[in-house]
Amino acid sequence: MPFEYFYGKESEQYAFYRIPKLLFTEKRFETLSTNAKLLYGMLIDRMELSLANGWIDEQGRIYLYFTIDEIQERFHCASGKAVRLMAELDGEKGIGLIESIRQGMGKPNIIYVKNFSKDSNN
Repeated sequence: MPFEYFYGKESEQYAFYRIPKLLFTEKRFETLSTNAKLLYGMLIDRMELSLANGWIDEQGRIYLYFTIDEIQERFHCASGKAVRLMAELDGEKGIGLIESIRQGMGKPNIIYVKNFSKDSNN
């Protein structure tokens, strides 16, 4: 399928995910898969929507919702892979870039995205 070139201001028409370069350059993140790094960028992007919705807890922390179904849709994958990607980022099973709080009763998990640049181990 041939694709067209970008002309003039057309190059400004897309929104982009921001993925911190340190996820690719620092040794402490070398075990993270590229897909987990991309998912972290998507979660960072989702924080903007959470802020607009006023999803801030009593401690002033921004939280978000990003379901396994959404991950499956974005990555075109099965639920097992989506769960593994979240586990790579989670503090209990993975590196600790997110904290996921179960709500139960069919409600989506509350997700806190951690700011690794404030890590005291730098």
